[in-house]
Amino acid sequence: MTPPAKTLSAASMAVRTAIVLFVFVVAFTGLLAAVHMATEPAIEAAATAEKMKLIGEVLPRDVYDNDLLNDQRQLAPSAELGLDEPSVAYLARQGGNASALVFEAVAPDGYSGPIRLLIAVAADGRLLGVRVTRHRETPGLGDYIDPRKDKNKQRPWISQFDGLSLAGVPDHEWGVRKDRGRFDSLAGATVTPRAVIKAVHKALQYVAENRRQLFELPAASQGESS
Repeated sequence: MTPPAKTLSAASMAVRTAIVLFVFVVAFTGLLAAVHMATEPAIEAAATAEKMKLIGEVLPRDVYDNDLLNDQRQLAPSAELGLDEPSVAYLARQGGNASALVFEAVAPDGYSGPIRLLIAVAADGRLLGVRVTRHRETPGLGDYIDPRKDKNKQRPWISQFDGLSLAGVPDHEWGVRKDRGRFDSLAGATVTPRAVIKAVHKALQYVAENRRQLFELPAASQGESS
């Protein structure tokens, strides 16, 4: 028995629609892939430039001559750094020798939540720079830890860390003056700087305890520089 014409017509239309949809999906997927391939280099270049701009705020350009972003150290989660996930550190070299390390740390006890930091430490243990990369501290009160928000443009609060080291600053001085430490703070806004100071101090201790693994160059690199 021959199927009714309407049934054949409906079946043909369904097949035709499926084919059209399939062709559309394939074409759209191809278009997205082409756009991605065309824009990916520009996106990666912008991300790299932004990362280097931030690193440049803590790491002086004259202390390294290597391709910093391609000279990495994988760091395991660390309570000392306030990180519960793996992270990446960048090893700066000058003339083939390790000169500094740039890495992230987190102050978990900020007034309004965690405060993420980018820290550069020289091979001799000196702090080269500290920057806040993310925070939710109260605007106009605790956000002076960020030099972009600090009203003191000549000497931002965060610059107090520059040049300090564990050897040069006793443990009891890693605090705000209100706690008999050496760091200034704004009246009524001491929770935030306390958290940052504590995190930086612990980060320096982490670097000191793991100095060999962090600054030791691979065998091939050591051979090249000898």
